Amino acid sequence: MRALFNLRPSPRHIFLLACAALLSACSRPAPPEEPVRSVKLLTVGVGALQSSVEYAGEVRARVESRLGFRVAGKLVQRPAELGQRVKAGQVLAQLDPRDYQLAADAARAQLASATTQHDLAAADYRRYQALKDQSFISSAELERRNATLQAAKAALDQARAQLSAQGNQTAYTTLVADVAGVVTGIEAEPGQVLASGTPVVRVAQDGARDVVFAVPEDKVAQIRPGQEVTARVWSGSASLVGQVREVAASADAATRTYQVKVALQGAELPPLGATVYVTPRAFSHAGTPAIKLPTSALRQEGQRTAVWVYEPATSTVKSQPVQIATADGNEAVVASGLAPGMQVVATGVHVLSPGQKVMVYQPKTVAVPVSSMQQAAKSIAVAPAPAAAPAASAQQGRP
Repeated sequence: MRALFNLRPSPRHIFLLACAALLSACSRPAPPEEPVRSVKLLTVGVGALQSSVEYAGEVRARVESRLGFRVAGKLVQRPAELGQRVKAGQVLAQLDPRDYQLAADAARAQLASATTQHDLAAADYRRYQALKDQSFISSAELERRNATLQAAKAALDQARAQLSAQGNQTAYTTLVADVAGVVTGIEAEPGQVLASGTPVVRVAQDGARDVVFAVPEDKVAQIRPGQEVTARVWSGSASLVGQVREVAASADAATRTYQVKVALQGAELPPLGATVYVTPRAFSHAGTPAIKLPTSALRQEGQRTAVWVYEPATSTVKSQPVQIATADGNEAVVASGLAPGMQVVATGVHVLSPGQKVMVYQPKTVAVPVSSMQQAAKSIAVAPAPAAAPAASAQQGRP
């Protein structure tokens, strides 16, 4: 019994055992092995580009004038309306002409006075000429009368010119169309007091049409006057051929793009304001061989773009930086970094890491024998249609 009593653990032993158990419980468990992920691969190849650069433009008249009065006054009438077709000489707007009419009346009265003075001086000169012929007056006196006549004649010419100018001023109170066209803008309303030269209406002249569109700064150097472009009307399938007529020398202050004007050619031109898609032939790369990848295969690695390249020998992936040139539809065109024949991960690139083991995804398909499919189709074809429920059963439970 004494020996058995000595085998009981002491408190010190119990404390050591408890500490050991506590330390073993606090230690971190071993991390689980990373699962082998299944990835879809695509083989890098060379294909032809399909898309080309296209810009949206607007059809405008080659000549669009902002017409205004050559004199100041109050606008009392504006017969022209937006979208109205006008002919040469048609009245577009009218100022209050009363002040100019009064000024014309005053100029007319001055002309009458100058005419009377000229007639009087002419009669005086003729009378003194007769006296000089009879030697009753000296030559100096006749010269003074001649000077008076020349002054009266000059005053008469001045009065006539003033009356003509005042008549023009009165005529300028009526704004008329100088050429045939379409009213594309209204910039003044009746009741406004306008200064000389203030635009009232905008008229697009009939005739040549241009397509106006904007290009970014990195593309403007490739466009030159005289280059051919293809234009496609948005509202239809008609295709037109145009020629670059003008390229802006400076960028727009707001959009920082350069305006390009293309002269359209053809018998039936689109209406003003129509939307036209322009494809410069200088930007067309259709048919050019290039390496293309879906955007799902690309990932951002710091400041560069990269893809995962599959290593068949080790069944791992490695990061490969690439340089993207442009886009072709929904695919990215790779300029450098890949070669034909390389295998690239197509999807799920954000969950992979360098050197990670992967397995190639194999789609699961169930092969059905042709004979079984034909037998099933025959069974469905010859199966009798379900019998319709009797009418009595539908009325069951009703009185």
